[in-house]
Amino acid sequence: MKTFRKMLKNNKGATAIEYGLIAALIAVAAIGAMKTVGTSLTNTFENISTKVANPSN
Repeated sequence: MKTFRKMLKNNKGATAIEYGLIAALIAVAAIGAMKTVGTSLTNTFENISTKVANPSN
């Protein structure tokens, strides 16, 4: 019975799970931001490439 009570009071695993969830949320936000920035950069470089290939336009 004492062992069971100790297990109920132990919060070390809960803290590790919380940190893991926070890290996962940060990773998802970072991936979303990188995808948006990547798309924007792709469009910018395509515009530059077009203007370099056709300088009269």
